[in-house]
Amino acid sequence: VQLVESGGGLVQAGGSLRLSCATSIRLFSIDVMGWYRQAPGDQRELVARITRNGATNYADSVKGRFTISRDDAKNTVYLQMNSLKPEDTAVYYCNVVGREFYSSTSTNYWGQGTQVTVSS
Repeated sequence: VQLVESGGGLVQAGGSLRLSCATSIRLFSIDVMGWYRQAPGDQRELVARITRNGATNYADSVKGRFTISRDDAKNTVYLQMNSLKPEDTAVYYCNVVGREFYSSTSTNYWGQGTQVTVSS
């Protein structure tokens, strides 16, 4: 299973971007979908996550500016990023915890990362 990310790029401060992440094959079930980010010299950190029942968690630094959503029919998770700041610059990674058909256990999948750069 691969995660296909899209939507990163260069934007000016105050602008918006929308990230998308879809699984390469349909999964039997998905428990959690989320986005993490890693800036140069920093550890990877959670940006936002959404559970199967729609519960969400956000990093304090993005609350009120970012919105995570999911489309289970498409096995896709989105991250709408508004009012972007230069400190949001990082590589953003998609994360999915889910189970394939005929599998009895869930697997933690990661995308390859997409660069988001916010200029001041």
